[in-house]
Amino acid sequence: MLNHPFFSIIIPTYNSSEVLEVAINSIIKQTYKNYEIVIIDGGSNDGTLDLLKNYVLKYPNSIRFKSEKDKGIYDAMNKGINFSEGEWLFFLGSDDYFYSATVFQELHSFIKNNPCEVVYGDINGVRFNGRRSGNFSLTDLITRNLCHQGIFFNKKVFSKIGVFDLKYKAHADWDHNMRWFFNPKINKKYIPLIISEYADGGFSSLHGDPVFESDKDYKIVKYGWKSLPPETILYRAHAIFKNKSLNLSTRLTAFRCWFFVQIRKRL
Repeated sequence: MLNHPFFSIIIPTYNSSEVLEVAINSIIKQTYKNYEIVIIDGGSNDGTLDLLKNYVLKYPNSIRFKSEKDKGIYDAMNKGINFSEGEWLFFLGSDDYFYSATVFQELHSFIKNNPCEVVYGDINGVRFNGRRSGNFSLTDLITRNLCHQGIFFNKKVFSKIGVFDLKYKAHADWDHNMRWFFNPKINKKYIPLIISEYADGGFSSLHGDPVFESDKDYKIVKYGWKSLPPETILYRAHAIFKNKSLNLSTRLTAFRCWFFVQIRKRL
């Protein structure tokens, strides 16, 4: 294993033997070589582990994996954060792959010339009829999520804002994206580069997340009150505060956000 890999590519897997090789090979062929592949398996029984053992034998300095039961994809991603040794982390679906062999090289050069904590770019996929730009505005993230297949995180980000909330089964990444994207203290940069090929049919694309949808307005208010337009925050915060079915802590947080946004409007 490289002493200090620049990139850690974290791949959650479960019975992924039919697609995983494409993902791994898209990493191995990268022209920039200071990376590690961290595979967090949920206890596969389809041949995935045999495939991984063969890759580890062939690339013992680049690939590590662990296999144990988990609580879903975001639990695996959280385990990957702790298991990884790289400076920059990326979460690749087992059926996704990097768009070209120069992605790491271009990202490394961009990061060195543009100091930041998060870099996000574009993805390509049939679901989007080709290229989908990651060049989101703050208000864009309210209605559509940034795909984790286009985001590189400095590992320090997770110490600052936390890991993925397992409360959300399909949209924990959306909740996490709100935490860093709306945060004016997190230095983020967009790169106009296709990062990966997105394979439709993943868990979040096939399943709704009613818990996240129920919490979404509160999350927008809680994470976005300092940076989103006042009108975006005020009516949501007011509605949350007036909703007596919500717990008092949630309602008071919404009121505090409403109050400080009102002050911001007057400055």
